[in-house]
Amino acid sequence: MSASTLPIAADLMKAVSESCLEAGAIAFDLFRPGEKTAARTWSKSGGSPVTEADIGVDTFLRVRLSALLPEAAWLSEETADDAQRLSRRLVWVVDPIDGTRAFMTGLPDWAVCVALLDEGEPVLGVVHAPACNATYGAIRGAGARRNGKPIRTTEHETLDEARIAGPKPMLDALGRVSRFTPVDKIPSLALRLARIADGSIDAGLISQDSRDWDLAAADLVLREAGGVLSGGQGEPVIYNRPSPVHGMLMASGGMLAPSLLQALRQLREHSQPS
Repeated sequence: MSASTLPIAADLMKAVSESCLEAGAIAFDLFRPGEKTAARTWSKSGGSPVTEADIGVDTFLRVRLSALLPEAAWLSEETADDAQRLSRRLVWVVDPIDGTRAFMTGLPDWAVCVALLDEGEPVLGVVHAPACNATYGAIRGAGARRNGKPIRTTEHETLDEARIAGPKPMLDALGRVSRFTPVDKIPSLALRLARIADGSIDAGLISQDSRDWDLAAADLVLREAGGVLSGGQGEPVIYNRPSPVHGMLMASGGMLAPSLLQALRQLREHSQPS
């Protein structure tokens, strides 16, 4: 399949979705609800955990997705980065298991995430959460779906009674300038965005140091559902840069985004030394 067919690539979406379902089955075989995973685990050089399920899913998806689009470069949490991606129009962005710690401890909020970038923009995204019986998908310009049914963000315009998920320190800080309903942290960043997309929650905060693979697939799902992901000052999220690391981010339905951004600006102003 060539890049020129991407705007109408329903067949590519079908193949990617099927690949994510198979990948999820590989991981789910080692998942133990409420218990420690049956997978072997170890720590990477930076201290973050990884399991044999992460590696198995990564290997499976690289073979499968590379066969679908041989011209696309590859960026994954579990694969050494290759700078050639910076000169490629098409790039697969993969998180084999987003929410590895949840997976390891038997919590359901983990997901297999695959995005395809075209000139740095997500044009296809799948977030498959086997333990939650949920598969989110989107093609740019074609809307977002959960388990095959169209989804939309909520239409809240103000933070009052809005349900916001994120790290507790960030929610505590936001609470100093605005009223809202805090939601328990969702371990998978992709699922945090996907649940905004389907209206389960209204907004989410993400602390600095997230990566392209945590965000790209769910970002497209959120956009196509009427939502917005941006930096803490409203700046757009840019993918496939030399460093795939991001600063603090905010996400919400499109109608709520101005109020959330204003609250974060107030918080910064209050935090300035007098």
